[in-house]
Amino acid sequence: MLEVKLDNQNSQDVLPSPVSSTNARQSSKPSLSSTAIIPIWIVLSSSVIIYNNYVYNTLQFKYPVFLVTWHLTFAAIGTRVLQRTTNLLDGAKEVHMSKELFLRSILPIGLLFSASLITSNTAYLYLSVAYIQMLKAFVPVAILLISWTFRLQEPNKKLAMIVFMISSGVALASKGEMKFNLVGFIIQAAAVAFEASRLVMIQILLHGLKMDPLVSLHYYAPVCALINLTILPFTEGMAPFLEIMKAGPWILLSNASIAFLLNIAAVFLVGVGSGLILTLAGVFKDILLVTGSVLIFGTFISPLQILGYAIALGGLVLFKTTGGK
Repeated sequence: MLEVKLDNQNSQDVLPSPVSSTNARQSSKPSLSSTAIIPIWIVLSSSVIIYNNYVYNTLQFKYPVFLVTWHLTFAAIGTRVLQRTTNLLDGAKEVHMSKELFLRSILPIGLLFSASLITSNTAYLYLSVAYIQMLKAFVPVAILLISWTFRLQEPNKKLAMIVFMISSGVALASKGEMKFNLVGFIIQAAAVAFEASRLVMIQILLHGLKMDPLVSLHYYAPVCALINLTILPFTEGMAPFLEIMKAGPWILLSNASIAFLLNIAAVFLVGVGSGLILTLAGVFKDILLVTGSVLIFGTFISPLQILGYAIALGGLVLFKTTGGK
């Protein structure tokens, strides 16, 4: 469920990604061609979301805080194993983690990351995979609105048009949603707000710090896992532990493994292809997820939703190809 988000990329994914600065490290790690890694990334990214929805709604294991905490714990252990056995986390040697950096940057961003992960996963208890993917298209708009509010970026006509396109598309998609749930909508809206705030804070607090997605996960996974553990007793209590066999050890292990593999794939993805290729790959992945939601879970999508999502995706492509400027 931990899915990497590249710069200005909505995801999402089911667990929004670890932090990745704009100057992500391009190292001499093993490389794969774009024709190899992009399909792998698309399959893993889609699988994580569909798998988690299956755990929540088919297996009826409705404990997103527990599942997020388990994924983060698995990732924290996994990155440390990789650090000792491979060169995939060599970038961690270039990050000088001081107490000041931790308190000033890592901890506040980690709090937003945890809030984003929990709310985005909780939304799957109320909304379909297809509709959540449509709502995630609003992340760039939220980023722009936050940046404009705090005068981090000046608005212009091009960005205003993008905001209008995405907002109109998401509004039409919401209007056409046949099983609209207000609670789920509010939770997903909060997830979008937390994720957008996290991405803005990354640009402010970690500007120039070289951290690729896996190195970011190495630092943020244990922090967010501990944050989640502190709130788990007040949200889900002992219930997930008592009902853990509803999902089963194999399901939980394979679920976390696929999510972790997705983050490894993202390390290779960052260094391949142009920005346009990666953008189109992300859009194709989102379309596949919406289609998969229809075929696998029987989700009904109205013509109005298709029109609205097409408009939102058009605005999303414009946002990414212009660099959000």
